[in-house]
Amino acid sequence: MACSPAPEGPEKAAAGPDEVRRALKQAVEFFRTRVSNSGGYHFRYATDLSYGRSEAAYGPTQVTVQTSGTPLVGMAYLRTYEATADPYYLEAARETAQLLVRGQHCSGGWDYIIELDPERRRSYPYRVDGHCAERPDSVPEDSSPGSRAASTLDDNVTQGALRLLMRVDRELEFRDAEIHEASLFALDQLARAQYPNGAWPQRFRDVSDSGLPAARSAAYPDSWPREWPGPDYRHHYTLNDNAILDVIDTFLEAARIYGEPRYREVAAKGGDFLLLAQMPDPQPAWAQQYDSRMHPAWGRIFEPPSVTGSESQAVLQMLLVLYRETGLKKYLEPLPRAIEYLRKSDLPADGPWRQEGGRCGPGALCLARFYELGTNRPLFITKGSRIRLETGPSRLLDGYELSYSPESVIRHYGLWTDGSRLEQAEQEYRSLLSQDPAAIRRPERLQGLSPWRGETRYPSGPELARLAGSLVRSLDPRGAWVEEGSVGKADPVVFLFAAEDMVVTIDNRTIPLNENGRLTVFRGDKPPLERILSSRTFARNIETLAAYLSETGQ
Repeated sequence: MACSPAPEGPEKAAAGPDEVRRALKQAVEFFRTRVSNSGGYHFRYATDLSYGRSEAAYGPTQVTVQTSGTPLVGMAYLRTYEATADPYYLEAARETAQLLVRGQHCSGGWDYIIELDPERRRSYPYRVDGHCAERPDSVPEDSSPGSRAASTLDDNVTQGALRLLMRVDRELEFRDAEIHEASLFALDQLARAQYPNGAWPQRFRDVSDSGLPAARSAAYPDSWPREWPGPDYRHHYTLNDNAILDVIDTFLEAARIYGEPRYREVAAKGGDFLLLAQMPDPQPAWAQQYDSRMHPAWGRIFEPPSVTGSESQAVLQMLLVLYRETGLKKYLEPLPRAIEYLRKSDLPADGPWRQEGGRCGPGALCLARFYELGTNRPLFITKGSRIRLETGPSRLLDGYELSYSPESVIRHYGLWTDGSRLEQAEQEYRSLLSQDPAAIRRPERLQGLSPWRGETRYPSGPELARLAGSLVRSLDPRGAWVEEGSVGKADPVVFLFAAEDMVVTIDNRTIPLNENGRLTVFRGDKPPLERILSSRTFARNIETLAAYLSETGQ
């Protein structure tokens, strides 16, 4: 006898288009009117909205331009508008773009934060405020945050902000004069900040021509310092965290949006730098950053001169994008040598990278973040204790030394990575060789803050309907998605990361602080809340609901 399937539980039932549409509007209205600060956002918020913070920005007068905050939320509004054609969502995206205009620096880009307090803004070089007097290129570390501020390409900050401006500008049919002008100014300044060889620095305060050589290929230094020489690495040619790759792709998109061939030329020049930056044998891949001699160079204290298994995979992805966009086979030429070298650099099968949570599954290709120049031995960075007082810079107490052993190494930064992007790049490379270059160009409208990485995929059909239903039912009465986590609270006094077992004493009580433990001391007698709102979660969820409405034609 045939049996009918058991009815789905309420937690898995699909939601109808009308219900999804109402929930979507409620969620956006809550985030836009209750969470937003003039169109800007933090990474995370306490559930009662008493406090918000990001990696570099905190409190009620600042918002973040790092991608998990303001740009990500603005892009989600825009994608929701594209899926629904509801002008309310376009206005929300426009509000965020206008906030970014308020945070644009005189040099054309953005820093990690936007300060909104009128008095504090005086120390920042914001264009709209007219604070563009000449500022020193090097300032003491203990000076005010505003005087240290620079346009940064780290963490996709300037590139992500600019992408949002450009896309909102297009949807507004270039009629918002402030957004349009800020977008074009940023593009022009970024083009001027490009080095003669096609590279960009990690951050800059002006856009004067550096006078550095235009066409020098990457090379190995005769020797390099084994100890960190200090933090002044911002002028290096920077592939670290995909800085140059995101700039290149931003200009490729700008050429589409504004119909300007010169933006495409800037991107191609950046692509030519990638060709110059490929290291010669025996390690024909890429470094995180290069000095003016095109030698791999130190970045932060945990980023030694080396050939990298992570950024090298990203460069291969970008070279494939450049071939798709230009049809020039010179961008494919580096791939075979790089792929062969990286495959041979697979880490041993018995390391911590294969353990549970170690990033690389059994039998999968696994690459070190850093390979020693010349020897190709994997390099690691030992763990160290770190302390921060008030909201000032953190200080290291020990550790952070180069090591050949993967034992007792830093955890806040990935020292090994899976090779899945290499596998994908090799497959795509072989596929493109047999296709007509005219037929492989990317879609006209690009999605995401780093489109070169590939578009975010959503489920479809019944699975998408069930997911939409789950999201609708998980909204609280305000229209918020609440999740577990801690955002901390205002006025932290001390933060300590323990690289070894320690003990903490409070009056006469002794409390153990285990290795990798974190101690934070706050002012006041109220504990931090352990339920939070996340901008990343909000952006992902409203895009999912919008994808459902788009699929159903509603």
